[in-house]
Amino acid sequence: MDGVTCYLSIGDFSRATHMTVKTLRHYHQIGLLEPAKIDPHSGYRHYATDQIPTAQIIRRFRDLGMPLDQIQVVLSAPDLRTRNERITAHLSRLEHDLGRTRSAIASLHDLLAPPSPQSAHTRIELRGVPAVPAATITDTVSAQDSAAWLQGALGELHATLAARNLAAGGPAGGIYADEVFTRHRGQVIIFVPCAGPIRPMGRVTSSVIPAAELAVIEHLGTPADVDRAYGTLATYVTRHALAVDGPIREYYLTGQRDTADTSRWRTEIGWPIFRTSSSSVEVVGPTGR
Repeated sequence: MDGVTCYLSIGDFSRATHMTVKTLRHYHQIGLLEPAKIDPHSGYRHYATDQIPTAQIIRRFRDLGMPLDQIQVVLSAPDLRTRNERITAHLSRLEHDLGRTRSAIASLHDLLAPPSPQSAHTRIELRGVPAVPAATITDTVSAQDSAAWLQGALGELHATLAARNLAAGGPAGGIYADEVFTRHRGQVIIFVPCAGPIRPMGRVTSSVIPAAELAVIEHLGTPADVDRAYGTLATYVTRHALAVDGPIREYYLTGQRDTADTSRWRTEIGWPIFRTSSSSVEVVGPTGR
């Protein structure tokens, strides 16, 4: 009858919503989906039929991986606009995660596939780089924050040089302590070469980037699969007994500041070495030989 509230036992509500009785009891305990009434004598839970849509919404959110506390935030929204904003925010996070998953799957397929003629060989250059004055930012950085921190540091360095009417004297770079890789947290120095010393401003200071002998490989694309370039370079350096102690360097030839097309991003990775020959460029196979 219209206007009359109909109640279901917890068992019937379970069948109606495809939620287990255990799940319904848990949702009651945390206040996510409380029974419409509880028998004061038996303690039996009863749910109203108009709670079924709410249960269905909760189930869909759980299918999308939304944590229970976030579902509670959505359901407790004071108005429809706020509720939709909270749902949209979660969907955006899911889309971001889906993009990362697709990228990882594509990279894995690429790793499992036989090397194509175009990718069968990689160019590695043995390079001596001179000492250069540079504007620098130094900090201890966690691996999970490194990408955002890098972009912020590069933006601050370039803005500081622009404010001083100084041009960059070469591509920006980074010097990464071993702990960045071994502990996922360590010292990072980001630098932009410039004509001379600058007065410290904010996080920016003036330093001289020391000379180094490096084995250099170029990585194309985003940092997501840069480990493949690192692996090839490490294999080459190890096979040729060239490695020496020292921090890894990266040089950012083309990046986010230059283009939104990630396929055009170019990063050089430099592994510290002791050069044993005059050869400056070698072409190696996919295993670093």
